[in-house]
Amino acid sequence: MQLISFIAQHTDIPLKSVENTVQLLNEDCTIPFISRYRKERTGNLDEVAVGAIVKFKTQFEALEKRKMAILKAVEEQGVLTAELKSKFEDCTNLTALEDLYLPFKKSKKTKAETARKNGLEPLAKIIMAQRTEDIDFIASKYLSTTINSEDEALEGARHIIAEWINERTDIRNQLRNQLERHALITTKAIKTKADEEAAQKFRDYFDFSEPLNRCPSHRFLAIQRAEKEGFIRLKIMLDDERAIQNIERRIIKSNNSCTPHIELAIVDAYKRLLFPSLSNELLKSAKGKADDEAIQVFSKNLKQLLLGAPLGEKRILAIDPGFRTGCKVVCLDAQGDLKHNETIYPHAPKNDSKGAIKKLSSLVDAHKIEAIAIGNGTASRETERLVKRIAFKNPIEVFVVSEAGASIYSASKIARDEFPNYDVTVRGAVSIGRRLADPLAELVKIDPKSIGVGQYQHDVDQTKLKTSLDTVVESCVNSVGVNINTASISLLSYVSGVGPRIAENIVLYRNQNGPFKNREAIKNVPRLGHKAFEQGAGFLRIKDGDHPLDDSAVHPESYPIVKKMAADRKVPLGEILGNKEILKSIPLENYTTEAIGLPTLNDILEELEKPGLDRRDKAKVFTFDQNIRTIDDLREGQLLPGIVNNITNFGCFVDIGIKESGLIHISNLADGFVKDVNAHVSLHQQLIVKVLDVDRARKRIQLKLHKP
Repeated sequence: MQLISFIAQHTDIPLKSVENTVQLLNEDCTIPFISRYRKERTGNLDEVAVGAIVKFKTQFEALEKRKMAILKAVEEQGVLTAELKSKFEDCTNLTALEDLYLPFKKSKKTKAETARKNGLEPLAKIIMAQRTEDIDFIASKYLSTTINSEDEALEGARHIIAEWINERTDIRNQLRNQLERHALITTKAIKTKADEEAAQKFRDYFDFSEPLNRCPSHRFLAIQRAEKEGFIRLKIMLDDERAIQNIERRIIKSNNSCTPHIELAIVDAYKRLLFPSLSNELLKSAKGKADDEAIQVFSKNLKQLLLGAPLGEKRILAIDPGFRTGCKVVCLDAQGDLKHNETIYPHAPKNDSKGAIKKLSSLVDAHKIEAIAIGNGTASRETERLVKRIAFKNPIEVFVVSEAGASIYSASKIARDEFPNYDVTVRGAVSIGRRLADPLAELVKIDPKSIGVGQYQHDVDQTKLKTSLDTVVESCVNSVGVNINTASISLLSYVSGVGPRIAENIVLYRNQNGPFKNREAIKNVPRLGHKAFEQGAGFLRIKDGDHPLDDSAVHPESYPIVKKMAADRKVPLGEILGNKEILKSIPLENYTTEAIGLPTLNDILEELEKPGLDRRDKAKVFTFDQNIRTIDDLREGQLLPGIVNNITNFGCFVDIGIKESGLIHISNLADGFVKDVNAHVSLHQQLIVKVLDVDRARKRIQLKLHKP
């Protein structure tokens, strides 16, 4: 029950919902499955709420694991009392737990430990009692073969006192509070490195100071990167005098010969133990918060990118443009299979534009091409202009597609397995074409970090980043659904309950036995047991199969209910699909059971209205301003069409058709205060921007969102 209470306190989710969700998680149910098909048990929690429960469940389990390790360590020291055990068990966060454990840590040889071995702890206790007027005389009684003078004895006693002060929870919490409220983050350039070209992007931090609690995550991560690369030194600054006075008020109770020694011990404790430890803890906490914000930004962007508008099953000619090495051209059929590839050389140095136009025209005719995808890298604009000069026999839509991560894919094992007989240039062009057809199906093959839609993603906690991005990919894949007869291993591996091993088995079974005819046949896949089928069946779709519901998000466990609905309406099951008139006449309350209530029944009805519908928008053609080819063509005040290609928490970057993307700072997104950039723009949104400033030397473009 402790776990349930812990999660409920941190999430404000009702206890019963938390309890049932935790039970489902312990039964190895996935977030997409729980939020979609177990709404009655969770109290209709969405993926965000279930994800929060997973997060705090993990935190609680880590806390309990640490408690067990600490209790064992303290017990082995023979000092674990019932009272102390209770204190450890009652801790609700790791910081408080570690503070409590601090006096029992077996650390390296310390000054205080040396003083104890020299028999000076009683002297330290006398000083802390603050009752004697002649501490020097008392100190003389502690001379020994290792302690030669009163000063040495008193110094050793002060080391012990400093350690006691450092271990006091109230003092640590007071200093923590002061650091959180008043600490400054300051940076200075390392003079020997300041003139290096690579250092110039960090020059804003060559002499910088700001309250740490006001430092936004992107700035903090930039500072950390600059320090890591050796261009600056970073320090945390605090009003030391005030901090020391605060400690003195808690400790000094009299004014006698002991007082100066306690004052010295306090300064020593603060400068040698407390401040270094807690300022590092503060930096670690700030890094954690900055990581969380950056990961959240990346996750939002990735979700929008993965759910980008697909063109659908069309015959596509894809071009990976280039100058010297030419433009790699591939032709794909409606299923994305490679049918033809070759290279054309329309640009410098060969300038064979006539030959390129002739070749593209013949390929479009021969393969009955319906759309053309052009990568947005080097020579993209020139290639786009060339293609748009061609008078095709039938109208052909031309799309410019992001190449981000295509080179990573083309050199990957996944790409080599897919196209073992082709080089990286062919694989890259295929990826560009497939991205136009279905961004989700293609982008799942690439490490999300390589897609380039985040901020400082290589600087954040990589384990947390991977966990978050995997969750996003899993959510997107399952929200769209997967055609089990065409999906790649990469795509299938993200389906709820499937994973890489079963995904391989699905494809192997499909290759050996032909397409799946119905969802029941999925159970024949080796290693795909009852649990995997339960978790994944609703997300695996079969088009033109034996059962009309197999191409829908209706879970097989609900088929009997739908069958009864049709029987009660006296129509074949297939006839109620998409028939709004019949569906509106169904009294859902008549079909509730102990396990299935109105939330699930409403989902079923919604799915029956539009079974198998891809809820993503359809891809739209976009054209940049043909007069803007380089940064030198930009002028202040120009209005230009653009596409949002990255979102951060300080604004968004916009592709305006040249090498450099422009920035719409958060202050230029709207007339009023902007709290969330995502509330105003979305990834791949087509918009009109106004050029505010062009810094050609630094290749920086400032834009403003134009609202007609």
